[in-house]
Amino acid sequence: MTLPDSLSWLPVDPSLSSVTLMLLGMMLSISILADVVARRTFLPRISLLVLVGVGVAVVQQVVLGQQGGAPLGGLSEPLIQVALVMVAFLLGGELTLDRLRSLGPLILIVSISVIGVGTLAVGVGLLALGFPVVVAVSLAAISVATDPAAVQETVRASGDTRLRARLLLGIVAIDDGWGIVVFGLAMAILGWMLSGDGELALLEAAWELGGAILLGTAIGLPAAWLTGRLARGEPTQLEALALILLLAGISSWLGVSSLLAAMVTGALVANLSRHHTRSFNEIELIEWPFLVFFFVLSGASIDLYRFGDALGLTLAYILLRLFGRYLGGLLGVRLARKRQADLPGNIGLALTPQAGVAMGMALLAAERFPEHGPMLLSAVVGSTVVFEMLGPLLVKKVLR
Repeated sequence: MTLPDSLSWLPVDPSLSSVTLMLLGMMLSISILADVVARRTFLPRISLLVLVGVGVAVVQQVVLGQQGGAPLGGLSEPLIQVALVMVAFLLGGELTLDRLRSLGPLILIVSISVIGVGTLAVGVGLLALGFPVVVAVSLAAISVATDPAAVQETVRASGDTRLRARLLLGIVAIDDGWGIVVFGLAMAILGWMLSGDGELALLEAAWELGGAILLGTAIGLPAAWLTGRLARGEPTQLEALALILLLAGISSWLGVSSLLAAMVTGALVANLSRHHTRSFNEIELIEWPFLVFFFVLSGASIDLYRFGDALGLTLAYILLRLFGRYLGGLLGVRLARKRQADLPGNIGLALTPQAGVAMGMALLAAERFPEHGPMLLSAVVGSTVVFEMLGPLLVKKVLR
């Protein structure tokens, strides 16, 4: 960036680093305003932050004429990954043995029902509308992923501790694990059908899933033992941040699911450490600024010029996914009635937020099937913005 000649005498340094720092400061400042607006209206602050991100995309692409992409450049991806790993680690902490004994069957019944019905609704619906098999199967698999950050933050802000709130936290803690399995199998089937390399796709999916479990165990076991032993019986914020950065970095380096690895680590720390609640409290203290960056950057990642090319597919995907989630949740609640009657029939709608994991899956699908890549990416990014704004409202509705 350069200054106009008339202002060249000013001692101003409009370098990339200074602009990046200003953007980070502006995002955090806007989050304060979003808090104020959220408290005075019915809008969740997550939806407001995503809307801010869309505004950033409009300024960047329409006003400044720049191509779509992350406004922070190479810094966007690590910020998003760290935020997601923090959320996944905290959600893993919800999977204690006591909670699994009491809620485990309910979590499995409702989550499998939502996933099964939702996947069929999206896949069959898109095929019936005439979209290509690759697009329909890929989006059906991508539809499984849920944004744990949006659900967790909305539940936490509500202060709800009833069964439905605890069940939602348990479901989103394992949803991305299901998503990885379903997506890996879908890519394997498509690869086998189209090019005969289904075996390689299946091996890649097995590594992403199995490698994440191994990494989470390798980090979680020593972390559970060390937590609270290095600083007079209490974990420090430094320990917590080191754990998150190691999980994010090593999982990216190995090509395994950072979310699943962080969930496994969180579950091990929660079940094996005497001071596990303090460990999670330390991460909660530093989590929100990273979530602000995550939600704003999710909205800013939309490519407005390509969005129109896949508008029909995007609308169909949004409606079919909402329908599938609602129907799957309704079926799951009816199947679980004998175990627990205090569940709303529309609980599946609370599982509609979708963000980083879905975008990552879309990128992988676009790389494997480049002829359908632009359509898939446009549909997923566009729908993600809608789901991130609409999802928290639906979570609040279900909790009410």
